[in-house]
Amino acid sequence: MEPVSFDELGLDERLLKTIARSGYSTPTPIQLQAIPVILKGGDVMGGARTGTGKTAAFALPILHNLSKRRAMDNRPRALVLTPTRELAAQVNESMITYGKNLKLYSTAIFGGVGINPQISELRKGVDILVATPGRLLDHLGQGTLDLSAIEILVLDEADRMLDMGFIHDIRKVLDILPEKRQNLLFSATYSHSIKKLADTFLRNPALIEVAPRNTAAPDVDLVVHPVSLKSKSSLLAKLIEDGDWNKALVFTRTKHGANRLVTSLERNNISAAAIHGNKSQTARTKALAEFKQDKINILVATDIAARGIDIDQLPCVVNFDLPNVAEDYIHRIGRTGRAGKSGIAISLVSADEQKLLFPIEKLLGTKIPVKFIKGFDQNPEDIHEETFVDFHKKRSGGFGRSGGRSGSGSRGGPRGSNGGSNGGGSNGGSSNSSRGGSAGSFRGPGRSKSRAAS
Repeated sequence: MEPVSFDELGLDERLLKTIARSGYSTPTPIQLQAIPVILKGGDVMGGARTGTGKTAAFALPILHNLSKRRAMDNRPRALVLTPTRELAAQVNESMITYGKNLKLYSTAIFGGVGINPQISELRKGVDILVATPGRLLDHLGQGTLDLSAIEILVLDEADRMLDMGFIHDIRKVLDILPEKRQNLLFSATYSHSIKKLADTFLRNPALIEVAPRNTAAPDVDLVVHPVSLKSKSSLLAKLIEDGDWNKALVFTRTKHGANRLVTSLERNNISAAAIHGNKSQTARTKALAEFKQDKINILVATDIAARGIDIDQLPCVVNFDLPNVAEDYIHRIGRTGRAGKSGIAISLVSADEQKLLFPIEKLLGTKIPVKFIKGFDQNPEDIHEETFVDFHKKRSGGFGRSGGRSGSGSRGGPRGSNGGSNGGGSNGGSSNSSRGGSAGSFRGPGRSKSRAAS
């Protein structure tokens, strides 16, 4: 069966020209299923991993529909709510890019920056408003925004908005909006809270799921490197140097932990920058831009700040700390292996994080292959409960030491050989790799030897 092209979805010719210039010809599964429904004005509850083309799935039909209806005045007609500033900026950028040939105006409003320029922009008139809930309510409270003409509402990454405590803000916004409108909800995970929220405002929605919920992308290799807490920074530096990493996104659990890790990496002459909630929006935007432009090699982020990071060909994600919430692991590793490209997700796990690994594996429905790195797997000085070896003996089926106990210096590709199979090592563990390829080796596209200062 021939793949469907964008030309067959009924989109405006001006949008098709923009899509073609962007290099796209075939819609992704979420786009293929969602665009026709949205074009017809139906509500949608969409489940899709990050990196599946979700933004275009709602942006393109929204632009199409608004372009066919004349605006009565300068009030916004479509509202997209996002959990973070970075995601708001990214969605707005997509709206502007796709709608380049249309006489539609899109803007983003979010906190961390001055409100007066946003007020000026709103006064000029916008068709599409992308906003974070807090700043949106600020504008409503000051009387600088009128939402009475909203025809389309999008809740993007609804699960993250609920995780971040925005449920009350969302309900306030829902109470203000016109009752007659089209509603679109997109979420990577479907919790009871998401379903409960959806029931309050979606009307006979089309349920669209293009990938199993709470799963990793099929082209992402997962691996756990056991390491003591005190040795994590040293192991990460070794992996970066030995693998000659050009670009990696590293997650920490706390803001202070992100700052400390950047300092540690810089001591090893590795260019790095941090983004988190304590950073100004200007600093966060600058760090992300430099990362995208390869001026820095390593971007260290907390979960909140990382939402909206959309980077082409990001080959590696590192969980320096495991997340407290298992679903956050899915969101983190979704930054790599996007748009059909391969990637690797590495987790540096200390003994005191063992309890966080179990729910992640339960959510994934599989055990993550373990690879011991020589010199970093026997550091008992800060292990207070049990050794990692004892821990893995308790896991159903057990784990062998993948590929013996080789170091991290192998330089094959993300799915290349590393001198042994995942979990099929000489110590009698069963094979646990459902993804193929090496659990432990990774080579980035080549890190510049003249590193830019962070």
